[in-house]
Amino acid sequence: MARMLYQGHGSYRFTLRNGRVIYVDPFAGEGYDRPADFILVTHEHPDHTMLDRVPKADDCLILRARDFQPIAGAYQTFSRRGVSMRAVPACNDNHPVEECVGVVLEFDGVKFYASGDTSTTDFMRNGLLAKMNLDYAALPGDGFYNMGPAEASECARLIGARHTIPVHLVPVHDVNDAVIFDRSTAEQFDVEGRIILEPGQELDL
Repeated sequence: MARMLYQGHGSYRFTLRNGRVIYVDPFAGEGYDRPADFILVTHEHPDHTMLDRVPKADDCLILRARDFQPIAGAYQTFSRRGVSMRAVPACNDNHPVEECVGVVLEFDGVKFYASGDTSTTDFMRNGLLAKMNLDYAALPGDGFYNMGPAEASECARLIGARHTIPVHLVPVHDVNDAVIFDRSTAEQFDVEGRIILEPGQELDL
């Protein structure tokens, strides 16, 4: 069974059944003790890009937004070592669509949507994410750089994942003085199947 460790803010780690390790948007919290086989960076803001925190396997594959979207609108899919990673649009007023991606990961029979920083997108509205039959969706809700909990709850309903995990709940204005979790904001996510993880908690997927 794959396991997710929520590190805080928009950072989390997956450990797969075969021992492979995936980090998403490394920045916050603890749990940077296992060498990465994959590191995914949804965009280049400093609260998503602290790759120096991550130990790396010799064959570590690092995929950044520009790898997933080398040309605006040309979203790529990568399949390596039993993991599929499909880029989808992510954007809002603070995150230009040509510089950001969300990623739908498939591994160990699980489909997980790592939204990155975003608000509602046409890809959500037109039902394309819903058609993927997602198991989990990690959605931001800080209400400053991204949508707030009310909009994120509506996005969760559009996406239709079995479970929604609130992340990126506090705006980070200074990476040296960041609050990486706010439970009261997480509890404002009003959607069936919500799972609240605090930093350091793990979830069997």
